[in-house]
Amino acid sequence: MGKTVILSVRIPEELKRDLEKYNIDETEVIRRALIMEVKKAKAEELNKDLKNMDNILRKLSVEDGIKSIREDRENR
Repeated sequence: MGKTVILSVRIPEELKRDLEKYNIDETEVIRRALIMEVKKAKAEELNKDLKNMDNILRKLSVEDGIKSIREDRENR
C-alpha cells in the first residue's frame, strides 16, 4: 500500500455504539468505501475522456485516416 496518513472522522455516538455492538471494523469499512469512491471518480473521468475522444474521432473521415497513414509510411 505504501505510505499512509491518518484520517479522523466524527460520527454520532449511537453509530459508534452500534459498530462496537456488531464488531464492525470501522477502519476497514471506511478504507473500502474511500477506495470505491476513488475508483468511481476515476471511472467517471475515463468515461468523460472517452466521450470527448469519440466526439473528436467522429469528425475524422476514413479517407483522412487512410491518407494520414500513407503519408506517414512514405516519410519513413
